[in-house]
Amino acid sequence: MRLDEAGLVQWGERVGEMLTSPAVIGLVGPLGAGKSVLARAIGAGAGVRQAMPSPSFNLLFRYEVEGGPDLVHLDLYRLKSPDELWELGWGELGAANEIVLVEWPDRAGDLMLEDRWVVELEIPPGKPLLRDVSARRVGSPPPLAAFPLSVHQAAGS
Repeated sequence: MRLDEAGLVQWGERVGEMLTSPAVIGLVGPLGAGKSVLARAIGAGAGVRQAMPSPSFNLLFRYEVEGGPDLVHLDLYRLKSPDELWELGWGELGAANEIVLVEWPDRAGDLMLEDRWVVELEIPPGKPLLRDVSARRVGSPPPLAAFPLSVHQAAGS
Protein backbone atom coordinates (compact mmCIF):
# COMPACT_ATOMS: atom_id res chain seq x y z
CA MET A 1 0.00 0.00 0.00
CA ARG A 2 1.35 3.44 -0.86
CA LEU A 3 0.47 6.07 1.77
CA ASP A 4 1.24 9.69 2.43
CA GLU A 5 2.08 10.73 6.02
CA ALA A 6 -1.56 11.46 6.91
CA GLY A 7 -2.56 7.99 5.69
CA LEU A 8 0.30 6.39 7.63
CA VAL A 9 -0.83 8.16 10.80
CA GLN A 10 -4.47 7.22 10.21
CA TRP A 11 -3.60 3.56 9.75
CA GLY A 12 -1.26 3.60 12.77
CA GLU A 13 -3.96 5.04 15.00
CA ARG A 14 -6.36 2.35 13.83
CA VAL A 15 -3.75 -0.33 14.56
CA GLY A 16 -3.32 1.06 18.08
CA GLU A 17 -7.07 1.17 18.68
CA MET A 18 -7.69 -2.40 17.53
CA LEU A 19 -4.55 -4.23 18.66
CA THR A 20 -4.89 -6.64 21.55
CA SER A 21 -2.04 -7.47 23.87
CA PRO A 22 0.35 -9.06 24.09
CA ALA A 23 1.56 -7.75 20.76
CA VAL A 24 4.92 -7.04 19.17
CA ILE A 25 5.46 -5.00 16.01
CA GLY A 26 8.86 -4.67 14.38
CA LEU A 27 9.21 -1.45 12.36
CA VAL A 28 11.63 -1.82 9.46
CA GLY A 29 12.88 0.77 7.00
CA PRO A 30 15.72 3.17 6.25
CA LEU A 31 16.40 6.32 8.25
CA GLY A 32 13.60 8.82 7.65
CA ALA A 33 11.09 6.24 6.43
CA GLY A 34 8.55 7.05 9.15
CA LYS A 35 9.12 4.35 11.78
CA SER A 36 8.81 6.82 14.67
CA VAL A 37 5.83 8.54 13.02
CA LEU A 38 4.06 5.19 12.81
CA ALA A 39 5.05 4.27 16.39
CA ARG A 40 3.59 7.56 17.70
CA ALA A 41 0.38 6.97 15.75
CA ILE A 42 0.04 3.43 17.13
CA GLY A 43 0.69 4.81 20.61
CA ALA A 44 -1.98 7.50 20.19
CA GLY A 45 -4.48 4.90 19.01
CA ALA A 46 -3.61 2.68 21.99
CA GLY A 47 -4.27 5.53 24.41
CA VAL A 48 -0.87 7.16 25.01
CA ARG A 49 -1.71 10.81 25.80
CA GLN A 50 1.78 12.16 26.31
CA ALA A 51 4.51 13.10 23.86
CA MET A 52 6.34 10.09 22.43
CA PRO A 53 9.87 11.19 21.53
CA SER A 54 12.03 8.87 19.48
CA PRO A 55 13.92 6.49 21.78
CA SER A 56 17.04 6.75 19.58
CA PHE A 57 19.30 7.77 22.47
CA ASN A 58 17.43 6.26 25.44
CA LEU A 59 16.76 3.04 23.48
CA LEU A 60 13.51 2.34 25.37
CA PHE A 61 10.49 4.31 26.58
CA ARG A 62 7.58 2.76 28.47
CA TYR A 63 4.13 4.36 28.55
CA GLU A 64 1.41 3.38 30.99
CA VAL A 65 -2.03 3.57 29.41
CA GLU A 66 -5.05 4.05 31.65
CA GLY A 67 -7.44 1.16 31.10
CA GLY A 68 -5.26 -0.48 28.46
CA PRO A 69 -2.01 -2.32 27.92
CA ASP A 70 1.29 -0.54 28.49
CA LEU A 71 3.12 0.50 25.36
CA VAL A 72 6.87 -0.07 25.10
CA HIS A 73 8.77 1.69 22.30
CA LEU A 74 12.33 0.64 21.52
CA ASP A 75 14.85 1.87 18.97
CA LEU A 76 17.69 -0.62 18.53
CA TYR A 77 19.61 1.37 15.89
CA ARG A 78 22.55 2.13 18.22
CA LEU A 79 22.93 -1.45 19.49
CA LYS A 80 26.31 -2.95 18.71
CA SER A 81 25.30 -6.50 19.68
CA PRO A 82 22.07 -8.33 20.52
CA ASP A 83 23.69 -9.16 23.89
CA GLU A 84 23.08 -5.52 24.91
CA LEU A 85 19.33 -6.21 24.87
CA TRP A 86 19.45 -7.85 28.29
CA GLU A 87 20.39 -4.49 29.86
CA LEU A 88 17.08 -3.12 28.56
CA GLY A 89 15.01 -5.79 30.34
CA TRP A 90 14.50 -7.67 27.07
CA GLY A 91 13.60 -10.90 28.86
CA GLU A 92 10.54 -9.29 30.45
CA LEU A 93 9.13 -7.75 27.24
CA GLY A 94 6.00 -9.08 25.62
CA ALA A 95 4.02 -9.58 28.82
CA ALA A 96 0.26 -10.08 28.57
CA ASN A 97 -0.41 -6.39 29.22
CA GLU A 98 2.05 -4.91 26.69
CA ILE A 99 2.23 -3.66 23.16
CA VAL A 100 5.88 -3.60 22.11
CA LEU A 101 7.07 -1.51 19.15
CA VAL A 102 10.63 -2.20 18.01
CA GLU A 103 12.41 0.02 15.52
CA TRP A 104 15.35 -1.72 13.81
CA PRO A 105 14.26 -5.20 15.00
CA ASP A 106 16.97 -6.86 12.90
CA ARG A 107 19.50 -5.60 15.49
CA ALA A 108 17.95 -8.04 17.97
CA GLY A 109 19.06 -10.96 15.81
CA ASP A 110 17.78 -14.32 17.00
CA LEU A 111 16.56 -12.72 20.24
CA MET A 112 13.68 -10.92 18.52
CA LEU A 113 10.39 -11.85 20.10
CA GLU A 114 8.90 -14.83 18.30
CA ASP A 115 5.25 -13.91 17.63
CA ARG A 116 5.20 -10.53 15.91
CA TRP A 117 4.25 -8.37 12.98
CA VAL A 118 6.92 -6.88 10.75
CA VAL A 119 5.86 -3.60 9.19
CA GLU A 120 8.16 -2.45 6.39
CA LEU A 121 8.28 1.18 5.28
CA GLU A 122 10.06 2.15 2.08
CA ILE A 123 10.49 5.51 0.36
CA PRO A 124 9.58 5.05 -3.31
CA PRO A 125 12.21 6.41 -5.74
CA GLY A 126 11.41 10.01 -6.66
CA LYS A 127 8.48 10.21 -4.21
CA PRO A 128 9.93 11.47 -0.90
CA LEU A 129 6.51 12.31 0.60
CA LEU A 130 5.07 8.81 0.13
CA ARG A 131 5.72 5.47 1.80
CA ASP A 132 5.25 1.96 0.54
CA VAL A 133 3.96 0.05 3.56
CA SER A 134 3.62 -3.69 3.98
CA ALA A 135 2.95 -5.92 6.97
CA ARG A 136 3.71 -9.58 7.44
CA ARG A 137 2.98 -11.98 10.26
CA VAL A 138 5.72 -13.99 11.98
CA GLY A 139 4.46 -16.74 14.26
CA SER A 140 1.05 -16.16 15.85
CA PRO A 141 0.62 -12.49 16.80
CA PRO A 142 -2.85 -11.00 17.39
CA PRO A 143 -4.66 -9.59 14.34
CA LEU A 144 -3.44 -6.29 12.91
CA ALA A 145 -5.86 -3.68 11.53
CA ALA A 146 -6.13 -3.90 7.76
CA PHE A 147 -5.24 -0.88 5.70
CA PRO A 148 -8.43 1.21 5.75
CA LEU A 149 -9.91 2.00 2.37
CA SER A 150 -10.26 5.68 3.25
CA VAL A 151 -6.57 6.40 3.90
CA HIS A 152 -4.81 9.02 1.84
CA GLN A 153 -3.27 7.04 -1.01
CA ALA A 154 -1.12 8.24 -3.84
CA ALA A 155 -2.86 8.53 -7.18
CA GLY A 156 -2.47 5.38 -9.24
CA SER A 157 -1.69 3.14 -6.26
